[in-house]
Amino acid sequence: MPQPKYIMKLDKIAEIPERERELLKPITEKFAFRVNDYYLSLIDWSDPDDPIRRLVIPNEGELMEYGKWDASDEEANYVVPGCQHKYRTTALLIVSEVCGAYCRYCFRKRLFRNDVKEAVSNVEPGLAYIEEHPEINNVLLTGGDSLILGTPKLRTIFERLRSIDHVKIIRLGSKIPVFNPMRIYEDEALLQLISEFSTPEKRIYVMAHINHPREITEEAKRGFEALHNAGAIVVNQTPIIRGINDDPQVLSELLDQLSWAGVTPYYFFINRPVAGNRDFVVSLERAYRVVEEAKAMTSGLGKRVRLSMSHSSGKIEILAIEGGKAYLKYHQSREGQYGQFMVLDCPEDAAWFDDLPGSERYWQAKEAATV
Repeated sequence: MPQPKYIMKLDKIAEIPERERELLKPITEKFAFRVNDYYLSLIDWSDPDDPIRRLVIPNEGELMEYGKWDASDEEANYVVPGCQHKYRTTALLIVSEVCGAYCRYCFRKRLFRNDVKEAVSNVEPGLAYIEEHPEINNVLLTGGDSLILGTPKLRTIFERLRSIDHVKIIRLGSKIPVFNPMRIYEDEALLQLISEFSTPEKRIYVMAHINHPREITEEAKRGFEALHNAGAIVVNQTPIIRGINDDPQVLSELLDQLSWAGVTPYYFFINRPVAGNRDFVVSLERAYRVVEEAKAMTSGLGKRVRLSMSHSSGKIEILAIEGGKAYLKYHQSREGQYGQFMVLDCPEDAAWFDDLPGSERYWQAKEAATV
């Protein structure tokens, strides 16, 4: 299959009626738009509520007043330009501002604005920081999408990271396995690169972002297989998104198909309160119920997934929501509060940790870093 053609203007999508395109233009003036013809082919255009359509085609709700640009205060985690260090053993390199397509629910929508510059072309300051901090044993290449980078650029980064002995794991945050799986299985140089640098002692992990089972096409499965054969370990994470996958049947099918394809279900996330995301929000209680019902329909392999919030203070796992109470613990913690157990009142409309009365007792906001 040839590489897909990228589309940056709604006017190029004939399946969207002209009147609707005019209504959506103000959204594309505020938030960048990008998709490709392969991914568009997965949409059932006769269904106005098609989940794949909802993932990438703008909607008027994006202009509603809601949330903030940096809902998890990532700005406070920068140690040098392009490098975040929030958790002791993990560093993030923001290597790209571009994705195979722009998900309308994206928690880093700020990167797709013309007035924001977080990704860097020169990652050497971040690599130097990582080299100087032996506690960092895994590095996530993210953005944007790490696999949007050319293979020669990836090789340069891999070689530099593999020269740092304490970095055992390289992670690639990417939705390319479903946005453009051909980029994976048709690029022999990429597969050779992964094979060379993913060893039994030091693995490469692909952190896939697969939101709906319809994204797992034959092409996607071929991409998974190519990554597996090259020695990469593929895991998946997705938020629970209203109108896309907030349905037990859909989530259970996603868990099954991932497990059958050898892709580990890793995280279900609560959608962050990001500007433009109001229409995608699911309450904490509903997200918990949907996930538990889905897990009841899948095997133990699917049940490995954890439901978490990527909060400013850390990854907060939702253990249960019962009787108006939320039972939580810090799965990851910015301040070292690993395993901290919390029981808080949970109003029916609560959709984020900050919405829970008393949550302020467990964390303090951190000032933005100056780098």
